[in-house]
Amino acid sequence: MGVMRLIAALGLAVLLLRPLGAQSATPVPAIEGTAGDWKLMFQGIAFVQYDNQGGPRGASQVGSLNWAMLMATHALGDGQLQLRAMLSLDPLGVGGSGYPLLLQSGESYNGEPLHDRQHPHDAFMEIGVKYQRQLSKAIGLSLYAAPAGEPALGPVAFIMRPSAIDNPVAPIGHHWQDATHVSFGVLTAGVFTKRWTLDGSWFNGREPDDQRWNFDPIKLDSYSARLGFSPDAHWSLSASYGYLNSPEQSAPTVSEHRAVGSIAYGTAVGMEGQWSSTLIWGGNGRDHESLSSSVLGETELSIDARNSFIVRAEYVTKSAAELVLDSAPFATAAKRSFDVGELSLGYVREIKKWGRGTLGIGVLGTVNFVPVALQTAYGSTTPLGAMIFVRIRPRASGMAGMDMEHMNSSNAR
Repeated sequence: MGVMRLIAALGLAVLLLRPLGAQSATPVPAIEGTAGDWKLMFQGIAFVQYDNQGGPRGASQVGSLNWAMLMATHALGDGQLQLRAMLSLDPLGVGGSGYPLLLQSGESYNGEPLHDRQHPHDAFMEIGVKYQRQLSKAIGLSLYAAPAGEPALGPVAFIMRPSAIDNPVAPIGHHWQDATHVSFGVLTAGVFTKRWTLDGSWFNGREPDDQRWNFDPIKLDSYSARLGFSPDAHWSLSASYGYLNSPEQSAPTVSEHRAVGSIAYGTAVGMEGQWSSTLIWGGNGRDHESLSSSVLGETELSIDARNSFIVRAEYVTKSAAELVLDSAPFATAAKRSFDVGELSLGYVREIKKWGRGTLGIGVLGTVNFVPVALQTAYGSTTPLGAMIFVRIRPRASGMAGMDMEHMNSSNAR
């Protein structure tokens, strides 16, 4: 599909374009402090948005998307113990069925698979503990356990990627790339060097259910492995594979194999700006079905302390069943696949800053691409979406944050 190839090429170009003479990696906005011998770090973001998705499958909504994470680190023996908690009020801010998002798929609500909506995150996104210890000057050991957490599968989740930190919208390839970032039951062990990480996880492959305020039953029925490489503070590469046992509530007898590769680059721009870009390929394979692929290219450019620009381009192959095309002429073709895509452009203007926070207002516009065969369902081959939002988060400027090298060696967070 010509349009889809164009979108994928744009994503690659976005990644490769970067300013010369960069000196430092891209920080993730964070607030750091201490409490006795504990080192504390807070990260978080909150949006209040008006979302309007056009066409017969679109909808409008006023809502709020948000998350907050606290990490507390303390020396333990010859290593370091880290307590991690990540919470969200998405279930309150956008309701049980989430927010409108054309071409999105994955998870269920009231027993029915969601489509053209992005599900809310669970209130308990992560409650976990991690231990790291240097075994020698060259190699270290990492152990992680969480009743709710993230296995070693996929890149940094979209909500925490520097290339998407001010973008409130989930990628439509989310369930091909980083959807396991909330799993109820995770055990991970890994080894790391200065530049390399190798992690393996045993975890719960089932997507969270629609009861968002509790812990789902904890299971360890799936597995994954991820290899990461950070040649310097600017670049981060990863490749991972996972077997997910019965990931979707709506298809309990179907399991899935997932492979993901990613490249991320971040750099400073001028005295107060920064530029972060990410390229991701993700593929899902199911029994007796061909591999379903996704490609994402995204970037966020902050030209100074006040003005940021957002770009995201995606291509995904989705089945009629995933898009819930259950009416004629698709009722007898549930396994038929369609190439779909989207291109989003956004802008954020900082309007208020104080000691440790910043308030911004932004706009995001999206052109979606569907084949002619889906024109009746979506009302157009290029249905449109738009969002305006107010955003509050910690300031990036002057904060220590986490560079890509450190994120790569901390189980993608």
